[in-house]
Amino acid sequence: MTIRVLIVDDQALVRAGFRVLLETAPDIEVVGEAENGEDAVALSAERSPDVILMDIRMPKMDGLEATRRILERARGEERSAGPRVLVLTTFDADSYVYKALQVGASGFLLKDTDPAQLVQAVRVVASGDALLAPSVTRRLIAEFASRPEVRRAHPEELQSLTEREREILTLVARGLSNQQIAEKLFISPATAKTHVSRVMMKLQARDRAQLVVIAYEAGLVVPGPEAV
Repeated sequence: MTIRVLIVDDQALVRAGFRVLLETAPDIEVVGEAENGEDAVALSAERSPDVILMDIRMPKMDGLEATRRILERARGEERSAGPRVLVLTTFDADSYVYKALQVGASGFLLKDTDPAQLVQAVRVVASGDALLAPSVTRRLIAEFASRPEVRRAHPEELQSLTEREREILTLVARGLSNQQIAEKLFISPATAKTHVSRVMMKLQARDRAQLVVIAYEAGLVVPGPEAV
């Protein structure tokens, strides 16, 4: 299966560089480029990409608003998956990144990421997973989730989770993979995956990134050493 990618960045050289890197992969096809958020929204509707590499700071419409509109449109059309948005940034402490995760982005990458990691990142989010493994991502989420303005009461949906499912949600929010969850809880990786899928279904989360946001906003995870 070929992964269709839309590249969104206001710098032509950056877009060209990403295109060259991605098109070296036999399973990836670049279906378009956009230089601002407005064009990204239009091209996403026209080209139906699987993954969008989204810059944050752009003229006309920034990446945050573009991400919100693209994913809102996908939900309105009742598309089961819709495009996965991978946020690109030059700063590992960009406050917009957490906000992008809040509106549905599946993770983020620094623009100076190693080429091989960029290609792998596209594959990861295309498969429906979230790009949350790098410790810098967990630090970023912890930092901004701890701010008072993003803390909320427990969503009603959390009441539907069993004690084990709340435990699973907490471990996902701390950045553990299914394999690591399985080892910590002495269950099989398949059972861990089933638990994670059930939690996502109950909370109507698109991916693990949204589970992380929910857990932090609900106060299930307090930023600290275990979250890094």
